Amino acid sequence: MKPLYKRPETLQPCITHYCAGCGHGIIHRLIAEAIDELGVRERTVGMAPVGCAVLAHRYLKVDMCEPAHGRTAAVAVGIKRVRPECVVFSYQGDGDLAAIGTAETVHAANRGEPITVFFVNNAVYGMTGGQMAPTTMLDQRTTTTPRGRDGGYHGYPIRVCEMLATLDGPGYIERVAIASPKHIRHARSAVLKAFRTQTDHNAYALVEFLSPCPTHWRLGPLEALRFVEEQMTEVFPLGVYRDRFAEALAPVPE
Repeated sequence: MKPLYKRPETLQPCITHYCAGCGHGIIHRLIAEAIDELGVRERTVGMAPVGCAVLAHRYLKVDMCEPAHGRTAAVAVGIKRVRPECVVFSYQGDGDLAAIGTAETVHAANRGEPITVFFVNNAVYGMTGGQMAPTTMLDQRTTTTPRGRDGGYHGYPIRVCEMLATLDGPGYIERVAIASPKHIRHARSAVLKAFRTQTDHNAYALVEFLSPCPTHWRLGPLEALRFVEEQMTEVFPLGVYRDRFAEALAPVPE
């Protein structure tokens, strides 16, 4: 009997360390499938900085680098400039990309650096205890906002796709969700398109994933998926925010 589904070659055969219901494992698989489909594994280099993303090297069978916290875009750009034949991607959480690494993120995008950025937005700091993140939503409770985030006191959630879409440099920016099979199939197409923006057009691409964190949201896995679909998407609308190559990069059929 012919198998209908199998583990991607780029995905390591190991047991996950992520919490039950976490979205990171799904995103790892989507990245691995895209790398396999493009046939670029031997020349791919990934960045896995501090945060829950830091152990991505355990799961993806490509060369990996662990930049200092917040310096991910700078390291990725350095590698791409020295080895332009490589396919360079970063795998970052909201703390690394949108807090300590905001400057690197904005300026790499503004210059149109030909790297591919995968941004996991779970609205909290997952690795260090569930504290408020730049993407924590108003009234959302975290360990450092036990009464909920107050915009006037704590500031407002940062919408990365909308912010970067105001720049001229990026080639492709999209926000997707890890909330249902339909959303995940669409996210797979976005991941592939982001890689192709680099390989085909030597341009900057970013895909933001709205991803569940049941542990620090204090929700069950199914409740966390509903939280993504019903509440996070209200604050962070899904969709394409920039696509300079829409005709050249036709959507991949689901």
